Amino acid sequence: MKRVISFVIVLLVSTMGISQRTLIYSGRLIDGVSNKVFSNKTIVVEKDRIVEIADGFLSPAEGDRVVDLRNATVMPGLMDMHTHLSMQFSERAYLERFYLNEADLAYRSTVFARRTLMAGFTTVREVGGQISTALRDAIARGWVVGPRIFSAGKSIATTGGHADPTTGLNQYFAGDPGPKEGVINGVAEARKAVRQRYKNRADLIKITATGGVLSTAKNGQNPQFTEDELRAIVETARDYGMHVAAHAHGAEGMKRAIRAGVRSIEHGTFMDDEVIALMKKHGTYYVPTISAGKWVAEKAKIDGFFPEIVRPKAARVGPQIEKTFARAYKAGVKIAFGTDSGVSPHGENAKEFIYMVEAGMKPMEAIQSATRVAAELLGISDRLGTLEAGKIADIIAVNGDPIADISAMLHVVFVMKEGTIYKQPNN
Repeated sequence: MKRVISFVIVLLVSTMGISQRTLIYSGRLIDGVSNKVFSNKTIVVEKDRIVEIADGFLSPAEGDRVVDLRNATVMPGLMDMHTHLSMQFSERAYLERFYLNEADLAYRSTVFARRTLMAGFTTVREVGGQISTALRDAIARGWVVGPRIFSAGKSIATTGGHADPTTGLNQYFAGDPGPKEGVINGVAEARKAVRQRYKNRADLIKITATGGVLSTAKNGQNPQFTEDELRAIVETARDYGMHVAAHAHGAEGMKRAIRAGVRSIEHGTFMDDEVIALMKKHGTYYVPTISAGKWVAEKAKIDGFFPEIVRPKAARVGPQIEKTFARAYKAGVKIAFGTDSGVSPHGENAKEFIYMVEAGMKPMEAIQSATRVAAELLGISDRLGTLEAGKIADIIAVNGDPIADISAMLHVVFVMKEGTIYKQPNN
């Protein structure tokens, strides 16, 4: 009988044109704008939007839904600027390309996407993955539960470079991949590769400006694009309304990429003072990925986990990233939150907050790096990144006070994306 009455009420409300509201009672509120933690607020949500943030706890009207988070800390949905939802690195990863099909990767990615959302990350930037754009669309259509995705599609590399998908393979399998597969040589091919990603409906461009840790190549730091190639990529991406994220470990590759106008440097492991100065001059964002650095350093201690050509790179790069982060933070480089999840485990993204604070960043700044600053990097500050009237209702809550103890970020008890609740206490 109660269910019938509830249904009738919902039907009457909808036919009368009255919007049902969700009232979120917030004991502590971090809005992403202020450095202050506010007490005893009510966030009023209608459909997919925040319509009001009121003092105190508003009395619900008939038909209102109340979410009681008076014992929690409420904040904007978190954003991770460096994920790979199409993979989860393991000792089997190098063989997976031979026995997993795209359909296998796609189905598996749905598990990782759900874990990421339930960890409080309502938006991610997928910087290299063959099924990332399809996963983005599946989530947007409501077919799959996961975060909002900004997808780069397949990363762009040079022949033999970090994102050349055939590096390290037997010659029978290697072939000669080109711009369609994300491998370029020269300015014309650089432009073609960007246009191909536009054709494939990417949101941004990802390049591998230097060697990498996990590719089966000896050098993890050398520059792998000429400046002419980099400028061609950035200019073409700009023509198509896309920004460029640059994977880079070595300093020379970073300098070339920054001068060419990339939006962000990913990892940035061996940046020097000149790199830091260039980043500040050009307003380049730094996405540190300390989580991945720590993860690969630990796995490098295990015999046989990595190919022997990879192991020394992982052992060296891992411990350095946190030190580099500390230097960049002290120097005033703009830092946006990113984990490289897919190397480090999906769903554990919030560990990055702990590492950032351990390296010297204030807890509030770490949270803002994953909210307001990340939204600025993506160019979506008008819609997301802060809790304000008119913004999209991406809202999460954690148990405890993360300003007093940043590890509270690991304990997400509430997740709302676009006004829909995916996780709540005792659920």
